[in-house]
Amino acid sequence: MLDQSELRSIKQRFGIIGNSQRLNYALTVAAQVAPTDMTVLITGESGSGKESFSKIIHQLSIRKHGKFIAINCGAIPEGTIDSELFGHEKGAFTGAQDTRKGYFEVTNGGTIFLDEIGEMPLGTQSRLLRVLEYGEFIRVGSSKVQKSDVRVVAATNVNLVEAVQNGKFREDLYYRLNSVPIYVPPLRERGDDLLLLFRKFATDFAERNRTKPIQLLPDAKVVLMEHRFPGNIRELKNYVERMSLLVEKREIDAETLRNFLPPTQSSLPALYRKEQGQENFSERDLLYKVLFEMRHDLNELKKLVLKMLQDENLDSRVIREHSDLFSGVHSDLRKSSAGYSEYSKPSSAPPFEQEFEESVAPSLLINNGASSRKEEPTVEYSNIEDISPESEEDDDLSLEKKEKEMILKALKRHGQKRKYAAQDLGISERTLYRKIKQYEIDE
Repeated sequence: MLDQSELRSIKQRFGIIGNSQRLNYALTVAAQVAPTDMTVLITGESGSGKESFSKIIHQLSIRKHGKFIAINCGAIPEGTIDSELFGHEKGAFTGAQDTRKGYFEVTNGGTIFLDEIGEMPLGTQSRLLRVLEYGEFIRVGSSKVQKSDVRVVAATNVNLVEAVQNGKFREDLYYRLNSVPIYVPPLRERGDDLLLLFRKFATDFAERNRTKPIQLLPDAKVVLMEHRFPGNIRELKNYVERMSLLVEKREIDAETLRNFLPPTQSSLPALYRKEQGQENFSERDLLYKVLFEMRHDLNELKKLVLKMLQDENLDSRVIREHSDLFSGVHSDLRKSSAGYSEYSKPSSAPPFEQEFEESVAPSLLINNGASSRKEEPTVEYSNIEDISPESEEDDDLSLEKKEKEMILKALKRHGQKRKYAAQDLGISERTLYRKIKQYEIDE
């Protein structure tokens, strides 16, 4: 482990501001792995300073006199990234008028920093794996194997484990890159480092433009510490320079600071949606789920009513023991009313409270203990619906069956015109066509 003097020396040499524990740990790992040739994977959010760590690793290594090249894999088109990294021969493709050396050949004996490694195409990933394993590569349009002694430091702001699971990143390459992981903490996890960086950026801007640096008042410091900074250090620097330029007074209060910070994003839960092109759950599907759960509760309620009417020793205790069932059904109906109104017209049917009072409640009141009745009522059991497991299975409809029924109704309503049926269903015409093929609907 590095002592405080060594950490302080590294921070002064590379301009690192901050004293948080997570930052110090990341710097310690970078300093320890630098003298070796091990591959390093730097993870962290965008703008947190991952490239600075790659430069620290290069400058503290035995390759410090070699070349250092930083490459953004996401900024290079997929059709040219192989040529950029590994070079190409003359005439290898249209426009290849001369032989060109790639970055792995140019930086032989040095360090390559591959930023946004998660954006690298799968074909290029297999080529990179060959370089990491054997130090060999082949130019585009050539059959000659060439050697390269290059250290690779990669960085990403995405979860590579999820990318591997989704088939967007090679698993063997991930484990080869992740020899030594370094996590760069986001700004919101660094505590008082935020105030130190604010002061540094304000002082630098004032020195360059020969002005007095801005300062934060105590109430403004509280507001600044509460901001999440999704853009991290890059975002903070932009705010500081903007305020230093536009604000006439040099002391920033909370109100002035809020005018420059974007509104705080809501922390309320939202519906999760997968990436474009994948199946997702819509509000309509969630509504179906709620309705099916309500159907199950209503079936249980019917069973309870049947049991109560057949029980000669019934008292109010049974109702109290199953009060959660009554309240649950009632609550589900009230919660789903808002979402249901979006997809259907108002119904003329009586509300749940009225239906319950007219049908179920009289039976409960009649059987609510012998002390509250003068004579035993006569119950016609033949009029009570018999609920068995078989009938309950028939009532449990699947989402697919319900969806097929709605598609059929929409097509019939609009005279088999898909365009208007799709608009009525709230889906695209292409999705409707796919559903028609899936459910084998005859138009």
